[in-house]
Amino acid sequence: MRNVSRLLGIAAAVMTVLGTLAGCKTTAEDGPVKDGTVRVMSFNIWVGGEGGKFALEHTAAVIRAAGADIVGIQEADGREKNGVKPDRGREVAALLGWNYAAQGGGKAILSRHEIVRLTPNKQGAELRLPSGDAFYLFNVHLFHAPYQPYQLLDIPYEDAPFLHTKKELIDAAEVARGAELREALEEMKPLVDAGARVALTGDFNEPSHLDWTAKAQDAGVVPLAVAYPASRAVVELGLIDVFRALHPDEAAQPGRTWTPTTREDDPADRHDRIDFVYASPGVEIVQCEIVGESRERADVVVTPYPSDHRAVVATLRVPPNQD
Repeated sequence: MRNVSRLLGIAAAVMTVLGTLAGCKTTAEDGPVKDGTVRVMSFNIWVGGEGGKFALEHTAAVIRAAGADIVGIQEADGREKNGVKPDRGREVAALLGWNYAAQGGGKAILSRHEIVRLTPNKQGAELRLPSGDAFYLFNVHLFHAPYQPYQLLDIPYEDAPFLHTKKELIDAAEVARGAELREALEEMKPLVDAGARVALTGDFNEPSHLDWTAKAQDAGVVPLAVAYPASRAVVELGLIDVFRALHPDEAAQPGRTWTPTTREDDPADRHDRIDFVYASPGVEIVQCEIVGESRERADVVVTPYPSDHRAVVATLRVPPNQD
């Protein structure tokens, strides 16, 4: 989520098969999900997998451990060298033997299934499942600053002013990410309205209005109830927050994805759920898990864990097309 200078829930069923891969311990089975289901993952790989100074194989190991079929990648680009940012996402796809589509801006879609085409504005891609049916994955990485939880908690970041009211936070979030998100939603809307099978992955760099609620505030899980606009816009389009649909108690199961790199009581940070998988109504939600560094914080555990974001992986059942 943060730039380089700033960076230095129990699921319905927990995967417990242990294996080793290139020195990485994992806790999930490798391979595609069967019976009309697909595993969709959102994964910020942290500066092209280079942020934590791990070999790129560790990033591929996380995807294998999650048992993912399709992955929306954020921060696919590595560190700039001689004016060029290497496409590390493509290298991860090669390690997996998967298909790859670069969206630009460090966003990419990896899939063990066929990628038919990118959408016209490269906000997503049409994929072909083994059934022959079309499935659409959209993938976003919304702007990281100003970051409203830091503004509220007086944590200095990117020279952003401190804010103190719900309206100030909502307005700042809309200015930071509203236009960027609308580009993706506008391209998704005709497909969702037509009943297409659609999922959205992304690092939103913004908490959810389904998490920062009055209930969570009363429980001391969040500092203030705030109806953050990005998540509201996605839900208003008709998509379902997969994690929150299966884990409806936001106070008991916050599902934090930011961040494994600091302690939750670190006064210079604020931990939240900012990485998401959303699904359209025509897709059945089966399971959603957090992928991360420890059993205390994740359902699928990979050690060592190479990213500063925990990933989210959802099992979705895609009914066959009746046409």
